[in-house]
Amino acid sequence: MNALTRWTAANEVFRTPFDRLFHQAFNEFLAPAEAEQVSNRRFLPAADIRETAEALTLHVELPGLTKDDVSITLENNVLTLSGERKLEKDVQEESYHRMERSYGTFIRTFALPNNLETEKVEAIFKDGVLNISLPKAEETKPRKIVIR
Repeated sequence: MNALTRWTAANEVFRTPFDRLFHQAFNEFLAPAEAEQVSNRRFLPAADIRETAEALTLHVELPGLTKDDVSITLENNVLTLSGERKLEKDVQEESYHRMERSYGTFIRTFALPNNLETEKVEAIFKDGVLNISLPKAEETKPRKIVIR
């Protein structure tokens, strides 16, 4: 489960090279030798989480998928995205020299703060990007206090 943490450039500088190296090595280690293993693969779609005074917004990259390929659930302040990107062709008919695009199932979970209006969540899927808007509760939004 991914807890929401604030993004900083310093964290990204140190984390990204290691993550890329680990991800590449791990994917090459799990690369399918047989065509039937392709269906058992998993991938992790990239997600950005942005916060404003009004809402939290998730932007999840899902190129090649449609809204019917994705499922979203929200239970006990845990948002779960799941789905599958299917291989376009029967791999047994062709010989791939390299397969870098990710296929298979995915599941992403995000622990959400308690200050959201969960009944007002909106999801829009456009151009391969899933945008989920999670509005903040009115009582938790910043407000200006008038000095008398």
